[in-house]
Amino acid sequence: MLYACSSIVNETDEVKRTLWPMMNLNKPRIAVLFPGALGDFVCLIPALHALAENALLQVFAKTEFADIVPRDIPVGTLERYEINRLFVAGGAFERRVRDFFSPYERIYSWTGSGLPVFAGELGAVAAGRARLFPFRGADSTSHQADYYLSCLGFPQNHCRAVNIPLRPEALKWREAFWDRYALKEKAALVLAPGSGAREKNWPAAYFAAVARWWRGRTGGAVIVLLGPAEQERGGLDALAVNFISARNLNLAQVAALLCRADLYLGNDSGITHLAAAVGAPTVALFGPSDARRWAPRGPKVRLLSLDVACSPCDLDVMKSCPHRKCLTEFFPEKVIGELERHAEITTLTWGGVGITVQSGSRADQMKENAG
Repeated sequence: MLYACSSIVNETDEVKRTLWPMMNLNKPRIAVLFPGALGDFVCLIPALHALAENALLQVFAKTEFADIVPRDIPVGTLERYEINRLFVAGGAFERRVRDFFSPYERIYSWTGSGLPVFAGELGAVAAGRARLFPFRGADSTSHQADYYLSCLGFPQNHCRAVNIPLRPEALKWREAFWDRYALKEKAALVLAPGSGAREKNWPAAYFAAVARWWRGRTGGAVIVLLGPAEQERGGLDALAVNFISARNLNLAQVAALLCRADLYLGNDSGITHLAAAVGAPTVALFGPSDARRWAPRGPKVRLLSLDVACSPCDLDVMKSCPHRKCLTEFFPEKVIGELERHAEITTLTWGGVGITVQSGSRADQMKENAG
């Protein structure tokens, strides 16, 4: 799921002229090269905060991610000439490439792992200042956020919280959105029916059934988040027509909208990670993906999944699965039943901090574990 970018790309020379002179330049300067999507990046944020405690960071990733980190962690594009040249033999010896990387005392890259040319060129340009990490850890039982922290030598509990700043301009936009649709006196359910992989998506008709239940149960409103990927794939017309549609938002606006939600429901997706991180009461639907690695983290998170023997599964299996029963047989009545069982959801109060995790026997999948 991709969203619009509201931020100007922060090139390194701009950072040195504007941001760094206002900060403690005695701190080491660190470059972070990160190729992941939104959910991956939200999992990286605790590691970025840990690094920023004692360093000046420049992150190179998707530029739209600048909307969800503090302004003192600038985000520039990963798709720039000097980085792309590291994928070409001899690129590290270009003067422009060497000058670009020279200000950084350390370079941490999750880009290019397993590519010998990139590894060699990064090593040559960094002269011992770089570390290259696999994008995914070998231990599938370790949460992705913990893996990123461990790459940098931080303990898993060093900086577990995800701090998403809310931009004033996005909050102003949200208030106008609430006024436009007369939402101030209504309980708001936010749905995100998409994800980065169609195979992880609960059927759109099932989302629509929950939306109708919410409207009848609470008298509230339903907001459907649609990014460019969902609009391109299609199949969500019934949701878009019958409920409030929020389209083509930048991530600052998405974060502001989510933190105002009375309940959020979504697939295993980057938006679900963002909803949990901003503190929205979040219900995440897991089918083929592994919640041990990808469970969204936040103060008000509940995971729901169906007891299917083949879930979770590997990516290749997920892409070729002929039945997708972990999602297609996870009927909306079951999800609504789970929501009805929990008074903190249907009465719009969240009684206690917790996160549901999948552990132990499959009969325990719906068990709630405190903290």
